[in-house]
Amino acid sequence: MGVAVRYDVGDGLTAIDSDVQPLVAGLPSTPVEICAVAQGLVMLPNLAAGFGIHEERQEERSIHAVSDILRVLRRHDDRGVEKPRSESSRVVGTCRHFALLACAFLRHRGIPARCRAGFASYFVPGSFLDHWVIEYRHSVEPRWVRVDPEILSFEYVAAPDDLAEGEFLTGGEAWRTCREGRADPSTFGVDGVPGNFGIGEIRGNLVRDLAALNKVETLPWDEWGRMTASYAGETGADYDELMDIIAGACASGDEAAIATLYASHDLAVPPGQF
Repeated sequence: MGVAVRYDVGDGLTAIDSDVQPLVAGLPSTPVEICAVAQGLVMLPNLAAGFGIHEERQEERSIHAVSDILRVLRRHDDRGVEKPRSESSRVVGTCRHFALLACAFLRHRGIPARCRAGFASYFVPGSFLDHWVIEYRHSVEPRWVRVDPEILSFEYVAAPDDLAEGEFLTGGEAWRTCREGRADPSTFGVDGVPGNFGIGEIRGNLVRDLAALNKVETLPWDEWGRMTASYAGETGADYDELMDIIAGACASGDEAAIATLYASHDLAVPPGQF
């Protein structure tokens, strides 16, 4: 049996190395305030040019580790991360960068937190778009609070600091929803990429979500194991049955079982791959 994951400790991709720790010394203490800090550090790739960010900086969206993201931020503005930054001084990144920074900051403050890979229903009506959010464990109530750091100051939903059921679906929730006929897989995919919609996208985010629950927060386009074959439509019923098992484990909240499953069936990210 696997060992339960410690979500209150930053390690792996969310580790904040000693050379960049001075940047986070002034972090606030409450979860939503911490997430708001992360929101002010990232510039979406499609908006970057409009703020004078050169094309070569688009490569920043492919940074895996939060300490490397912080080094880029320090290069553009060496003040603490809680200080307001100009748009051109932010790191170019996707929804996953918002989530990874928020998750790392929460863990740095000793607040249990985890990234979740899945789909948001609130950007385009009728579509579930590839997206990442975070969850932190409520200090009093026995639940995980789901937060979208990217949209905290926007009005896509009524409460982005406590997303309502169905507004964001993890990979496992999306898989179960479609398997039970409550949603059409063709409505799940990557915004602006018409070819990247369908059941393969759901399988991909289900595996990425399992990895994130094991504190391996990959990029949205990272692939390993049988994921590439799945996107190509080359996997069969056995792989879908494995997806059923993964979705069940992720929904169970059994952290030891989640860790055990991740270590099997080519589901773990190979060491050193990313």
